[in-house]
Parts: sequence; C-alpha cells; structure tokens
Amino acid sequence: MPRTDRPSLLSRVLLPVVPDRRPLRALVLVLGLAAYGASIALMLRSDLGVMPWSVLDQGLSRTFGGEVGTWSIVTGVVVLLCWVPLRQRPGVGTLANVVLVGLSINATLALVPSGAGDGAVAAWSLLLVGVVLNALATGVYVGAGLGPGPRDGLSIGLAAKGLPLRVARTGVELLVLGIGFSLGGTVGWGTLVYALAIGPMVHRTIPAFRLRTPDGRAGGAAGPAAAPAH
Repeated sequence: MPRTDRPSLLSRVLLPVVPDRRPLRALVLVLGLAAYGASIALMLRSDLGVMPWSVLDQGLSRTFGGEVGTWSIVTGVVVLLCWVPLRQRPGVGTLANVVLVGLSINATLALVPSGAGDGAVAAWSLLLVGVVLNALATGVYVGAGLGPGPRDGLSIGLAAKGLPLRVARTGVELLVLGIGFSLGGTVGWGTLVYALAIGPMVHRTIPAFRLRTPDGRAGGAAGPAAAPAH
C-alpha cells in the first residue's frame, strides 16, 4: 500500500479551497458515488459483462422490467435490511450510496445510447473507460470516510460473525453473480477484466484520494474493505 503519512492528492487540491472538511467530505462523497454509477452504466453499455452485483441488477431488470439503476436501489435496500441481524450500523455514506449510485446509473444510461457499444472497438473502449472510472470513483467515495457501501457492509458483517472477509465477500459475489446470470444478466470478458483489474487499481486510488489534513490525519474511517462492491 502506498504511504499514508502525508496528505493525499485530493486533500492537497481541495482542502486549501474548502478548509471546512464536513461539507467537503459530503461533496466528495456525492461526486464519487455519481461517478461510480456512471462507470457501471458505461460497462453495461459495452455489453461485455459487468461486476457481479450489476449482473444481478441487470438480470432483475431484464426479467421483471424497470431500469437497472432502480433495481440497484432496491437490492441496496434489501442488503441493508440484512445488516440488522448482523448488527451493522450504516453511515451517511451508506445511505447515500443506496440512492445515488442507482440514480446515476439510470441517468448515464439515458445519456449514452444503447447502440454505443456496437463494434469491438466501441465496446472495449466503453468497458475499459468504465473500469478505470470505477476505480477512481471508488477511491473518491471511500476517501470521504462516511461509511461503506451496503454490499461491502454485508461482507464485513459476515466476517464479524467469524467468516474470513475474503471468503465472505467471494461467496456473496459468486452467489449474486449466479442469480444474476440465471435471470439474464450479462457475464463475459468484462466481468473477468473487472475482477482482475479492480483490486490492484483501488489499491492505488483509495490512499490517493482519501481526505487527510496537512498533519496526515485521515478524514474518516474507510478501509479497503469499503470497496469496490458499493
């Protein structure tokens, strides 16, 4: 992990402009979540496959109708309800995550036409831009330090009950991937590219964008477990 004893890139750029970290963290959170939803929409438009939770949302959309982003909100609410028996407490960022990512997915899908990914070059361009944007957005919204995404909190809660975090997260994501695929969600090269690339990328973007004061103190608690499943 890169050094974390000095202000991050985001801190050096924004803290001199907005010294009050409370509204700054809220702004960073909103921007990060909006970009995260946009990244998912770009990957969806590539039609090459997306991350497991988005495969589920896409499968629900294709099976029952409704927009993918709307289903993202619905599944986020359901996952939050699963926090109750695990005794997990959502943060402001967790609740914002449920709503803003889904709204951003719908807005971006409305702006990017459904044929934008026609042809191999266009499809792979959309996918790769989506993956890179997803890693950057993850670093930004996690850097706000206002709480993990609902799906990450589920894995963290299961780990608190005794399951290794890696096992809990992998098991949950394989389960939703299988359900999403059975409902018609797209699993393909994009799913594999995302799985292989996102870990090393957020390994860099999370410390790069975490809000820190000039003396090196973090702006909030948000570790690698808070990303990137939203």
